Amino acid sequence: MPGARWFTSSYSTGNGGGGSCVEVAFVGRTVAVRDTKDRAGGMLTIPGAAWSHLLSHVAR
Repeated sequence: MPGARWFTSSYSTGNGGGGSCVEVAFVGRTVAVRDTKDRAGGMLTIPGAAWSHLLSHVAR
């Protein structure tokens, strides 16, 4: 995703990246998710509404 600004959780190991974590990028109404250890290995794209639904379930 050219131009995407990727974010890693502050809870990641290795000072914000490189550990056992994922990165997310918000692009329009879509959320992209990729593995921090294999950034070139592809990504999963999720509609923003589905991402919000997932986060609400995880928070519970």
